[in-house]
Amino acid sequence: MSERRSKSSPTHPSRSHQDGVHQAGHLGDQAGKDLAHRPPPSGPPVSRFETRRRIEFADTDMGGIVHFSRFFVFMETAEHELLRSLGVAIHSLYEGRVIGWPRLSAHCDYASPARLGQELAILVEVERKGRTSMSWHFTFRDGERLVARGRMSSACCLLDEPGGIRAIPIPSYIADQLVERDSTDQGEPHGRR
Repeated sequence: MSERRSKSSPTHPSRSHQDGVHQAGHLGDQAGKDLAHRPPPSGPPVSRFETRRRIEFADTDMGGIVHFSRFFVFMETAEHELLRSLGVAIHSLYEGRVIGWPRLSAHCDYASPARLGQELAILVEVERKGRTSMSWHFTFRDGERLVARGRMSSACCLLDEPGGIRAIPIPSYIADQLVERDSTDQGEPHGRR
């Protein structure tokens, strides 16, 4: 099972490879290029990706803990980092059309509070890869302490259809780089601790 990790902050990721684990990267001029004309992906498919998020003042509520709604932002940011690590922008061109990933559902269960200044490890796992949609599972930890678990599902859609947004099969360039997590694998993910 292959894993990806990010050593950089969500705002300034850098592209590199270390110990066979891919890290999140900035697309730069790749964002506007058509995915249909990209070379086939290199390396094994990915089922797990880890990144980190430092809690900032704007993330907290009057009680000094992370406001529940911020976990949805954290999940979306981690999902975007995973896609960028595959060379895919959240809005991409495919066969000359604009595709994106509108949300189908989002859910989060909270186990313990997170506070200002803490750095959370966020593990993203491919829970389900469908023909037109992806479901992600997220685990938030502060060291060994479980903070929250969440799920998000998105559909791959054409965003520039005259009649509105329309779901399409996930392009093979993306689908071939992702594999559903193995529910029996309980090993620790690679990543910055």
